[in-house]
Amino acid sequence: MAKNLVIVESPAKAKTIKKFLGSTYEVIASNGHVRDLPKSQMGIDIEHDFEPKYITIRGKGELLATLRKEVKKADKIYLATDPDREGEAISWHLSKALKLEDKKFKRITFNEITKSAVKGSLKNARNIDMKLVDAQQARRILDRMVGYKISPLLWVKIKRGLSAGRVQSVALRLICDKEDEINSFIPEEYWTLEAEVRADGSRKTFLAKLQKTPKGRAEIHSKEEMDHVLKDLAGAALSVKDIKKATRTKKSPLPFTTSTLQQEAAKKLNFATGKTMRIAQQLYEGVEIKGRGSIGLITYLRTDSVRISEEANASAVDYIEKQYGKEYIGSENKKTDNGKKIQDAHEAIRPTDVTLSPVKVKEQLSREQFRLYQLIYNRFLASRMESATYESETIKFESGGYEFGATSTKLVFDGFMAVYVMEDENDEQKNLFKNIGKDTPVTVESFIDKQHFTQPPAHYTEGSLVRKLEELGIGRPSTYAPTISTILARRYVVKENRNLYVTELGEAVNQIMVKAFPAIVDTEFTANMESLLDNVEEGSINWKTVVANFYPDLEEAVQAANKELEHIKIEDEVTDELCEVCGKNLVIKYGPHGKFLACPGFPECRFTKPYYEKIGVECPKCGKDIVLKKTKKGRKYYGCIDNPECDFMSWQKPSSVKCQKCGSIMLIKGNKLVCSNGECGFVCEKIKKDNNEIS
Repeated sequence: MAKNLVIVESPAKAKTIKKFLGSTYEVIASNGHVRDLPKSQMGIDIEHDFEPKYITIRGKGELLATLRKEVKKADKIYLATDPDREGEAISWHLSKALKLEDKKFKRITFNEITKSAVKGSLKNARNIDMKLVDAQQARRILDRMVGYKISPLLWVKIKRGLSAGRVQSVALRLICDKEDEINSFIPEEYWTLEAEVRADGSRKTFLAKLQKTPKGRAEIHSKEEMDHVLKDLAGAALSVKDIKKATRTKKSPLPFTTSTLQQEAAKKLNFATGKTMRIAQQLYEGVEIKGRGSIGLITYLRTDSVRISEEANASAVDYIEKQYGKEYIGSENKKTDNGKKIQDAHEAIRPTDVTLSPVKVKEQLSREQFRLYQLIYNRFLASRMESATYESETIKFESGGYEFGATSTKLVFDGFMAVYVMEDENDEQKNLFKNIGKDTPVTVESFIDKQHFTQPPAHYTEGSLVRKLEELGIGRPSTYAPTISTILARRYVVKENRNLYVTELGEAVNQIMVKAFPAIVDTEFTANMESLLDNVEEGSINWKTVVANFYPDLEEAVQAANKELEHIKIEDEVTDELCEVCGKNLVIKYGPHGKFLACPGFPECRFTKPYYEKIGVECPKCGKDIVLKKTKKGRKYYGCIDNPECDFMSWQKPSSVKCQKCGSIMLIKGNKLVCSNGECGFVCEKIKKDNNEIS
């Protein structure tokens, strides 16, 4: 009997697929890549047309020996790695490592690990797509060039063990730029005014917000301006100016792509991007389901596409009609065009079987698997359902040139919201106004004035960083999670309460990258490289042409940076503080968590202590020095050197200048000084004179 060998990446995937195929099929896992560029050198022959030097990955020799034995016994070999560039490259490397050129071997792909999909792929077996392989090779080699050319410069300038990357360096720059934007933000004062209104004959009151003044838009910037408005409105009566009723719809969401899944899982489940991808991989490769064995619950998880197959759409429509009613079926197919190439014409991420609801499989899943599957399942079902419908009513009130408005809404048909709520409902009042017409007298019970300050831009979260990278066209679905994991692991960035903050180490690396390699960290340049890789995949450009055009500019920038570094004497900065063991002057060193003080007598003397950089400003509470500190995770802040006895701290750098209005210390924000007292709000220009800040 003929024997067929199927090679996949993971044991879990092998177990699931084996169940679908008969005894004539053997299924074995390669555990990912079996060949790669060597770690000890760049592994690219620059002189000979950038030919890569691939070697067997350490530790894979025994596995390859087992695979070769199975290959000898097989009549046909099927390479069933993932359906993307990386998967195509793994299949190609397997064909080379196992010397399959003289064997009958084919490439098969499937978007979901189900019986029909796997068996269908065998009928559509094909040759390896070298365009996909070349696109992956180009990405790998470009990333290797950047990493192996630039990282040594960071070792010289800062410390060994640091790394630069084509995508990670851009991600780091985005976070640093956001930090600068937040630090430079100057809050602006503004006021809002609401009228608490009661219609004649009604017991209930509602709030109407000031929208216009006699001078135009309701922009109130100070208490003095608000007092003037309140004086004008004292004893005023409001009359109904206009009433508008409308029906509005909220469209059902699109099914998940890789990036939108990562964003939504971060927002709703508080999952890190890496965690989302790890659990999604488990759901894709196969989970033991009672009565059905191991089955893949979701389709392939790395995709840019929102396309849904006709079969899956028909199945979802049938399920919706049975479970919710015909009126809940979406009236049109959801389409989108984000102007970018849809990777490999994949489907969106969806359940492989819509009848396997989260409730049915809950007992067989871990808590995290269940939560993510429920999110994917509900989003897919919602994407096939009808829009939600609201009735809204807006009333405008007038008094002496002042105009107030109030809006109420009522959900009249929940549609897709029966299974999936995209976001929190807004602050609109929920009950429609009753018995209010244009002639209805209304009474103002009170005016409610509130002071506000504009808020700085939000820090990036993992989800919002993924969204930004996608918007800029940087990276692809498979790169988002490892990129973020790398900058976190290198401690260039730390995560606190979901937010990403750059560390002192991250700032130092970014400064060098921006100064010496502006093209590498340029978002447009990096996005253009992604576009070129897409062109390689399409076959419209040779991958070596892309590499050949990139390398000279990189080499020139590296040589220029090397020359500049040659003129910089890299020595440890000596301080006035003495070693408590041997009495030598301590020096400033860089460690994994930033700067620290160490004895220059190392290794004979191993004394170290924390390094606190004085900023030349006295603590407003106790008069001692304010120093630059870091949280346990590495986020910078300014605090009293006498902590914990003195609890003064500030996220913004304090200035020696005192506020002219209230006497509090001023904080440095960009080129301005802002009062640290939030209720004061005084701002003045920061002027440099003889290296001293004055107002």
